[in-house]
Amino acid sequence: MLIEHRGQRPVVPASAYVAPSAVLCGAVTLGEGTRVLHGAVLTAEDGEVRTGADVVIMENALVRGRRRHPAIIGNAVLIGPHAHVNGARVEDEVFVATGASAFPGAVVGAGSELRINSVLHTNSVLPPGTVVPIGWIAAGAPRARLFSPDQHDELWQVQSELDFPGTVYGVPRGTSMRDIMARQSEHFGAHLDDRIVDSIVDPSIDPIVDPIVD
Repeated sequence: MLIEHRGQRPVVPASAYVAPSAVLCGAVTLGEGTRVLHGAVLTAEDGEVRTGADVVIMENALVRGRRRHPAIIGNAVLIGPHAHVNGARVEDEVFVATGASAFPGAVVGAGSELRINSVLHTNSVLPPGTVVPIGWIAAGAPRARLFSPDQHDELWQVQSELDFPGTVYGVPRGTSMRDIMARQSEHFGAHLDDRIVDSIVDPSIDPIVDPIVD
């Protein structure tokens, strides 16, 4: 499904494929040969989502673009099932495995691997060629450190300086959930004005220029 959001429509080249049950919302631009499989969601909330060539985004993955942190995917990248790329930049030839996450402001260096259920934290930079093991966390800049799941105290010393609430929600740490969620409700309320462009992707159309269906 293709959706116009904030006046922006997805752009799908003729060489790309988007499964009928996938969703592209807003300023999403696919590269040549990109494949978006069933249940995947690429949503440009108030920023951009852009992929390079020969990218495969697998079932039920989420790629979210943000105003200050667009989601930029390089060439020859695999985004695995249930993976979460939120306002991050993923450079060329990266493997993002099942359930892995990269948070806003993060950079996944070329040729790296985020293995199953691993995390690259907010504003962290993973050097090229780095492997984050299954279930581990990478955090820190200008060069992320790797932490096993049992290193919470050591991780927090680094993580606390990365400003997750400021980066993701635009609020200082300690802001109440009631205030955060009021802001989030208002922000996502922009979807009330969304319009479906086309419910079935035709890969022969380059770019999508079908009339809006109310």
